[in-house]
Parts: sequence; C-alpha cells; structure tokens
Amino acid sequence: MNNHPSIAAVDLGSNSFHLVVAREVDGTLQILHKEKQRVYLADGLDDKLRLNQDAIDRALRVLKQFANTLEDFPPSNVKVAATYTFRRAKNIHAFLTQASNVFPFHIDVIPGQEEARLIYQGVAHYIHNEENRLIIDIGGGSTELIIGKHFKHKLLTSRNMGCVSYTKQFFSDGAITAKRFNRAETKAEQEIEVIYANYIREGWQNVIGTSGTIKSILTMVNAQNPQQSFINIEDLLTLKQQCIAAKHIDNICIEGLTPERQQSLCGGLAILIAVFKEFSISELTYSDFSLREGLLQEMQQKLADKDIRSNTINNLSERYTVDKPHALQVANTALWIYERVGKAWQLNDNDDTALLIWAAKLHEIGLSINSSGINKHSAYIVANSQLPGFTQQEQLILSSLIRFYRKKIKLDELPEFTTIAQQHVIKLVTILRLAILFNQKRQTSQQPNMDISANSTGLFIKFHDNYLQEHTLLDADLALEQRYLKKVGISLSCS
Repeated sequence: MNNHPSIAAVDLGSNSFHLVVAREVDGTLQILHKEKQRVYLADGLDDKLRLNQDAIDRALRVLKQFANTLEDFPPSNVKVAATYTFRRAKNIHAFLTQASNVFPFHIDVIPGQEEARLIYQGVAHYIHNEENRLIIDIGGGSTELIIGKHFKHKLLTSRNMGCVSYTKQFFSDGAITAKRFNRAETKAEQEIEVIYANYIREGWQNVIGTSGTIKSILTMVNAQNPQQSFINIEDLLTLKQQCIAAKHIDNICIEGLTPERQQSLCGGLAILIAVFKEFSISELTYSDFSLREGLLQEMQQKLADKDIRSNTINNLSERYTVDKPHALQVANTALWIYERVGKAWQLNDNDDTALLIWAAKLHEIGLSINSSGINKHSAYIVANSQLPGFTQQEQLILSSLIRFYRKKIKLDELPEFTTIAQQHVIKLVTILRLAILFNQKRQTSQQPNMDISANSTGLFIKFHDNYLQEHTLLDADLALEQRYLKKVGISLSCS
C-alpha cells in the first residue's frame, strides 16, 4: 500500500454526500471504498437562500462519519467539492465554520462550470467514444450538460434545475397532476433554450446520463425490461403516467424505485423529459462515473505535478498576448518577497505562492481592453472567465489580487472570502503590488538592490548603494504606497 498512497474524493451534493477512496495501480485508479449518505440539503434552503440548522446538522453528522473514514489521510490526498446548494446558500460561512470543527479537510465550493467540467472528466476517463458525446447529470439543485470528445470538453453549462428543487417548486404539497408535470417540463425547457443553439451546432453522436436520478430511472426501466441497457422517451413518458396515476408522491409505487428516491422523482423525471424533447434525444445510456471520479483524476494529476490550473493560466495568458518575460519577472520578484515575509505574516501556504504567480502572469491581460483602468479590466476578465481547475474562492482571490495591484485598496470593494481572512488576501495584494512596482521599468538590470523583512503588520525595506537617492521616481512611488497600505493596516518603512 505504501507504494500506492490512497486518495479520496468527497462530493457534497444537494441531495446526497458521497465519499470515494482510490489508489493508483499501473497508471489507473482502483476504487477501494465508497460511502453514500442522503442529506437532503436542498430541502433546507429557504426562500431567502439560507440553510436551516436542521439541514446543517444533517450535513455535519455525515461529515463527522467521513472524517472517521479519512482519519489517516493527509490533507493533500483528499479533495472535497461542494456544489449547487452550497453555491446558493447565503450563510455558507456559518456552515463552513461549524464543519471545520468536525471535518479537518478543506471544502471547496465549486462553480457550476467547474462542476460540469469535473463530471465530464469523470466520464471521459472511464468511457471512451470516438465521436462527440452529450453528458447529462441531474443533481438535487442543478443539471449539468456537457459536450466533449475524448478527454476534452467542448461546451459546458450548469442550469438551475434539479430533482429536489423542481419537486419542491412544482409538487410542494405532494400532489401530482399532468398540469404540474407540464409546468415543470416547460420551465426546464426554458432553462435549456438559452444553450440550445450552441449545443445543436456542435452536435453529438452519443448521450450519456450520470447521477442518482438517471440511475433510478434506468433501474425502473430494467424492472420491466431486464435486457434494456438504455432509456428512451417512451420509457420516460410511461413513468410520468404512472406518477400522475398515483396522484400523490407518497403513493408512487413503481418496481425498482427506492423510498428515498421516491420523494424527488417527479422533479428529476420532468427535467429529463424536457432535455429529451428539447434536444430530440432518441436514447441515453448510463454511466456510474461522474463528479467524484473527476475529482480523483484531478488529484492524481496534481500529485504528479500536472496541475490543470497552471494550464488554465497559461492558456489565458496566450489568449490575451501577455508580455511573458515581464510577467515572469514580476512573479519571480513576488516569490522573492514572499520568502522573506511569509513566515512573519503567517502565510506559509503553497496555494499562496501559486496565486501570486498566477496573478503576476495575468495582471496585464486587461490591456486588451484599455490601458486606462487596466487593473479593473484585468480583474473583470479573470472574474468572468471559465477557469478550469479553479474553485469559486480561488477565482475570487485571484481577481481581487489583480483588481488591487495598483491605486487605492478599497476595503468596501474587497469581497468576503469563505475560508480565508480578508487580511490574508491584503498581505498577498501587498506582495504583488511591490513586485510590480519594483519591475515597472521592465528592465531586469534596474531592479533595486535591497533587503526586505516583516513583522505581523509591517514591512521594512532597506535599499543599498544610495538606490533611492538615485531613483527618485521609485522613492515617490513608495511614499504613495506607504499611504495606501497604511489605510489597510500595513505599515511600510523604507530606508
């Protein structure tokens, strides 16, 4: 076992929480252990998008159980992704604070696009097609639709429609009618309408469904036709009629349907019927691989130093024709400063250095829009681009570093972060600002000869060889920087 360290993926979904443990054997992942617990988290989201304490308590109980399973795992070998309901919850900070008391691993709240990308990777590494395939994943709160070929996705989307949320919206009192079903289908078709043209233009030859809803539907189909390995529209419409005939969710009695899936069947079925109709799908096959396997594949690559995030940054840099030698020089200076102040500032985190490097590489991409207000333009591009591999918080931190690399640092415009203190980000901003300042002439030969040290709230820069006296512009810039940093609680001393 020592030659093949175990890795684990945790998927915190709107309906269920999943844990998968695996190890690499001869280049492929071997699944060692699985756990699944119903949490019905989406049920606990009120009209003001706040998770009630009952739902949080259900989640904490499962996380505590998962923590016991993962007791001997180093944090680097565990990847945790929280999806739709966590993205929506306004009181996510309260949940994460309580979760940290029972679950020692970092929880990443991932954007919908990232969820879709990971789902595709999970399928792509286990199911091979030579042509385009459409992947459909119906979760508790969102549905992901992806077109890709081999290991490369081409189109990604995450729509706000899920089996739990739609059941809650259209069948809230449990009553089932044809009218309610049709309303749910129409709403789902409207959600798909936005992406319809691009998806039809790209096209596909195979359709693959993942997730509990689709697995449950296939199980019911198999109960009637044991040899059938796919789902078609006739199957879905038959199930719809059986639900309508039952008149109430509690009365649904279909062979193959489990009691826990019974409560969310109508919403999920309406969504799948809408997808079939809108995209004229003839049949769909099922894959048991999805987000969790995508997380495992990602972790396997990361442990082998193939972090997809670095590729994402390089691709964005290429697209916006960044001045690479300058960006690299800024990155190197930022790392040089970080090495000298990181311990005193209690940074000491590999992710911090990665974020500084990435921010340095992208801080000038806004030049493609306008050189005036470049920091705002660059931050906007980073905040609103698809960044494969990045969590919501990482993307937010990255855009914040770039937004405030020059001019005033406006605390009221700096967002609250889910699991990192605002002051931590301000310290990273300070390092980036100084690195850019010391390279503003874009000449490596003119970098100042200096020493830097720090205490908990201050920076001390000592220049050698009368450098500041000879470089009066830098001296003036540092005097201005002192005033900017003082307003965010950091003192800067230069001599």
